[in-house]
Amino acid sequence: MTIAVTGATGQLGRLVIRHLKANGTAEPIVALARSPDKAADLGVEARAFDYAQADRLAPALAGVDTLLLISSSEVGQRVAQHRAVIAAAVQAGVGRIVYTSLLHADRSPLDLAAEHLATEAALAEAGIPATILRNGWYSENYTGSLPGALAAGTLIGSAGDAKISSAARADYAEAAAIVLTDAAQAGRTYELAGDTAWTLPDLAAELSHQTGRDIAYRDMPAADYAAALTGFGLPEGLAHAIAGWDVAASQGALFDDGRQLSRLIGRPTTPLAETVKAAIA
Repeated sequence: MTIAVTGATGQLGRLVIRHLKANGTAEPIVALARSPDKAADLGVEARAFDYAQADRLAPALAGVDTLLLISSSEVGQRVAQHRAVIAAAVQAGVGRIVYTSLLHADRSPLDLAAEHLATEAALAEAGIPATILRNGWYSENYTGSLPGALAAGTLIGSAGDAKISSAARADYAEAAAIVLTDAAQAGRTYELAGDTAWTLPDLAAELSHQTGRDIAYRDMPAADYAAALTGFGLPEGLAHAIAGWDVAASQGALFDDGRQLSRLIGRPTTPLAETVKAAIA
């Protein structure tokens, strides 16, 4: 059974392949990436695979039995790109697709949810056996802002005291690797999130604890937060998107207490404190 991973040179894709290899899977692994040369260090077969080049996708999937479709990073183009991949998989005779969706995509207030839900519908329409991994937020989505918080002495955001059930990216990668190697997972949908929810004030307190500095959290109206992010050099569209995601978090978008992720990987999810420690090391 050949397993292929799209977006193989991205942060999640690399971790999935490393977990597959570490788990000792005997199945051949194929790294699918826009630039196969960037996958050389993964130690597996690499093939060119660009979501936007629909006519070249099916040949790249030749001989693939199970495909991990990591969602495209191009927001606004995801549905068309994902549909192209699904069509190519059907054409190539792929037996199952594992798709990285969004936590509670069917009811999430996040603006990202619509494209994920449309992809889930496309998989159902195609009739190809699928496993849906509705991933919650990566802890790294927030720890990336810690150097700026340390420089300013303040962590800013628009999520208020919203509960965020994040997990480390490696936790989600491990879950994907487990599902990819278990054909019995076909037809299942998982809501994956961290075991312990935290708030942005909690993140500021953890950062303060680990650095010995007094880092406060300052909550801001979304427009002001977006303006601040733009001032830090982020593109205006991305800045408004990030602020909007914080607002959605305040509406419960990033909270889940089902612990499906820890049950799937057979261990507790990575504590926020560990991810913070790695981020500031």
